[in-house]
Amino acid sequence: MITMEPAPNPPPHPARLGVNRAGYRGERIDAASLLKEIRLLASRHRFTEHVSAVGVHELVFLSRLGRSGPRCHELVFLSRLGRPGPRCYLSAGIHGDEPAGRVALRDLIRDNAWPDDLNLGICPCLNPQGCELGTRENAEGLDLNRDYRVPRSTEVRLHLEWLASLPPWDVSICLHEDWESHGFYLYELNPGNLPSLAEPILESVRAVCPIDRSPWIDGKESTAPGLIRPTIDPTQRPDWPESFWLLQNGCPKGYTLEAPSDWPLPVRAKALQHAVQTAVQCQALRA
Repeated sequence: MITMEPAPNPPPHPARLGVNRAGYRGERIDAASLLKEIRLLASRHRFTEHVSAVGVHELVFLSRLGRSGPRCHELVFLSRLGRPGPRCYLSAGIHGDEPAGRVALRDLIRDNAWPDDLNLGICPCLNPQGCELGTRENAEGLDLNRDYRVPRSTEVRLHLEWLASLPPWDVSICLHEDWESHGFYLYELNPGNLPSLAEPILESVRAVCPIDRSPWIDGKESTAPGLIRPTIDPTQRPDWPESFWLLQNGCPKGYTLEAPSDWPLPVRAKALQHAVQTAVQCQALRA
């Protein structure tokens, strides 16, 4: 007779804050200071930096690198390319009211605990105006994560110019938050059924943050606790998110990570950090 061991109890997590009502009402961060810190850390670890200026009206502050103000915002891309290993793309800050992704990327760059042969591209703040304002949209009221099929925003056009200058990625990981969610979850785009990173990502997050176990998450039926594998045809959708553009332009597998905004900021950032570390390590092992 075989005796089954009981499933381990989930670890205790910090209590839900209960502050979000009709939108994100949680902690704010100093967006300019955080970006400055990210750039300093990246330079210490020999990332190459490319900077384009995004002004409120004109791109006249292009030479004012490292400065910010109401008429000068910087869009920064970091890359470490040319190694023989896998190519991983990371981004955060496309929605200005989702600060945890930027904090997680700061900590990841600071710790520099990447696989030795990993090629990295990092966009730590794709919506600098929205991040300064604390809004989902940019200063013109555009949701940049719906602007990748026929771009209208300066930010997305500049982003696509940079992406088009580089070879395709093996995996993309976009860091987000959801103020309505009951725990951490992710979207997986993997139309070729390549080895999935979803289960190890969710298992690593479970230690620091609750997983959303709802049968429906963000209006979509979940495949498993914390996992959405949408059946999509990007050509039939007019408003592409960043992940769709990457999928349609040579990146065969993508993950959109959604931390629960109604938990403390350090918890959300740590959950995203664990998720990214697990994803890049698994991708490196499977390359």
